[in-house]
Amino acid sequence: MFFTIFNYTVLRNSKDAFIMTEAGAEVLPFLKGGVVLPCSLLLVAAYTKLANNLSRERLYYVVVLFFLSFFALFGAILHPYRDAVQMSGETIAHLKTAYPHLQHIFPLFGVWIYTAFYVFAELWGAVVLNLSFWQFANEVTRTVEAKRFYSMFGFIGHLALIAAGYTVGENCKFDEGTMSCEGYVRATVTVVLIAGVMMLSLYYWLHRAVLTDPKYYEGAGQLVKGESRKLKLSLMQSIRYILSSPYLGLIATLVFSYAFTMNLLGIMWKKQLSIQYPTTSAYASFMGSFSIYTGITTVTVIFFFKGIVSRFGWRAGALATPIILFITAVAFFSFLFFKAQLTPFMSLMGTTPLMMAVLVSTLQQLLSKSAKYSLFDPTKEMAYIPLDQELKIKGKAAVDVTVHQFGKAAGGYVSGLLLVVLAAADLMVIAPYLAVVILVAIVLWFAAVKALNKMYHIQLAKLDPGALARA
Repeated sequence: MFFTIFNYTVLRNSKDAFIMTEAGAEVLPFLKGGVVLPCSLLLVAAYTKLANNLSRERLYYVVVLFFLSFFALFGAILHPYRDAVQMSGETIAHLKTAYPHLQHIFPLFGVWIYTAFYVFAELWGAVVLNLSFWQFANEVTRTVEAKRFYSMFGFIGHLALIAAGYTVGENCKFDEGTMSCEGYVRATVTVVLIAGVMMLSLYYWLHRAVLTDPKYYEGAGQLVKGESRKLKLSLMQSIRYILSSPYLGLIATLVFSYAFTMNLLGIMWKKQLSIQYPTTSAYASFMGSFSIYTGITTVTVIFFFKGIVSRFGWRAGALATPIILFITAVAFFSFLFFKAQLTPFMSLMGTTPLMMAVLVSTLQQLLSKSAKYSLFDPTKEMAYIPLDQELKIKGKAAVDVTVHQFGKAAGGYVSGLLLVVLAAADLMVIAPYLAVVILVAIVLWFAAVKALNKMYHIQLAKLDPGALARA
């Protein structure tokens, strides 16, 4: 988990730095809805097909190597020869001027190697972390162990946020004093590949030295014999299966609500950052520092609140993230809409409206992501454990990859439609509309937690008749 999240953080910081400085914040709605979502659907279809023909272990190797191969290609060929394979800046600017209602779409194709990097980096979090790692963890962790271990997964794993943030900051120093990002790209690809090799090595070792012992894993006999469970549902059958499961539908609602709200809030945050930090290295350097602070905050939250589920129940842990998002979103929009009235006070504090916008939105992102890592992810994963094997694997693949990406894409569709209809050149023009949509999504999130809490404890009671009373 440490190396998986390390790569996830390094890649996330890099993809944002590339797109924000090369194409601008306004392309994000179209990128997430028009490119990332279709790619995620194709990847889930391929994953489902492979799951029917490969063992769990081989499936993991194929998925991770697929991603690492692209990042190696990006560092060795695509980025060094980007000027030969991409549109010129003049061509992109001409197209934007000629077609103002579609002005934010052309940069996506004009700087297509960065778009491709963004897609692979985005899907690393969805497929390698949310799907491959957590599917493995859910398989080898007993239900009675989950409350104790899942918080510790987050505690140990999110030390990687601090390490990744420091690494990104060090990588930026390769281009210090220049407008280039060549050194940063080489260093980033190198550390991603090294961490990827460590992931594969540890996974291999676990299957050879740990999971073959019945003391640690109840399915050890199957691994020793080389047996594997074959899953026969196709992607469409899996989706129909999920739609027939109200329980999975509620988990999907939680995932959708988080992805949708964080995408819309994140777009506006990144818009502020791109103005304050206009170069790739400067933007990436800030994101590296942000990752360090996120890691420290997350580890602190886990340390002090790691017993919240055991003490107050699953519902309390699941509600923490939407409550924090609601409070911080109200604070962010209040500042955004009343910035003019607050300008005199900011002058007295020796800061500018732009820097204050960056600080307020960064605090919102910091608290929301810390709550997500420390409370949302563990409680969501605990909800999968009582399910049967088919729902755990196929259902989780569709929810954590497809629904997660659809939540981000839906945020893109909403903001993108507003940008197109209003021919708006700036995201702040549509901010009032987005505020209303975000608050509605959070209310829906609260309702889904309440309903899922009842069903979760019913499922636990089926596995362990005493579990409901203890909860």
